[in-house]
Amino acid sequence: MTQDFLDMLLAGDKADTDCETTPDRADTASATHLIRAVAFECLLNHVVDERAQSVLRLVGFDGDFACCAVAGRPSETEHASSETIRHAIADIGGAEPLIGMQGETLVALFRLQGATNPDLTCTAIAGAFASDVPLCLGPVRRGIIGASRTIHAALTTLRTIPALHAIIETTPSSRVQHQPLLRAEDALPERALLGDEDARHELVDGIYANLLGQGEDDPTMLTVSSFLESGRSLEITARMLNVHPNTVRYRLKRMADTTGWDATNPRDATVLTTAIALGRIAYAEQH
Repeated sequence: MTQDFLDMLLAGDKADTDCETTPDRADTASATHLIRAVAFECLLNHVVDERAQSVLRLVGFDGDFACCAVAGRPSETEHASSETIRHAIADIGGAEPLIGMQGETLVALFRLQGATNPDLTCTAIAGAFASDVPLCLGPVRRGIIGASRTIHAALTTLRTIPALHAIIETTPSSRVQHQPLLRAEDALPERALLGDEDARHELVDGIYANLLGQGEDDPTMLTVSSFLESGRSLEITARMLNVHPNTVRYRLKRMADTTGWDATNPRDATVLTTAIALGRIAYAEQH
């Protein structure tokens, strides 16, 4: 359905270009609103072909742009909250965002340029969202495919909230102003459970691949997987690997220093366990 509408829209845009009459301001505003709505629907429905790129180009998202998405419950009506977001981003020097609704959820896709980094933008637009539901921030991605992925990551992150209340309450960086904030990278296992391909990619091609290390002689994967399978016991892991517990402790610390993931931390252990499981499945299917 979106594909058919894209054909009609682009055909209509060409016809308007060929027409000699000058549209009035109301017609121009209506057309712009329609194009923005179609652009958002394309990204929401994973339509990322050349026609969708043409539509995005019309609303200022051209080429290999860097972008990020935010999702949450609007604090006012869709129109009022959308205007709040537009004005807030303009005030910090950002370009006009692409805004749309999925059900009761308001989503804003914004480009990263100048001062418009994710944290500053979230702080600026927090007032447009209800304060009793965490604001969900998608990862930074590039181009039209990345735009679609960050939108879906933000939406999927919103769905993980019931499973992550403790993380939201205890993570120091999980607030902007008085608004709870949940970042997509803090919900990787839960997003993967919900079928988020971007999260699976991060877990498999990012974390799991790093655990494989530099080759068969690298003990990182064996040490971490054994440690997690042992219930995070240094002594049991040492017996499993026939090494001293201090050797296990050293290897785990070295891995935490190089990858940022600490297997002795309960939350990190959950992420690592999920990454190893998904990675083993993915690699088995490839070979």
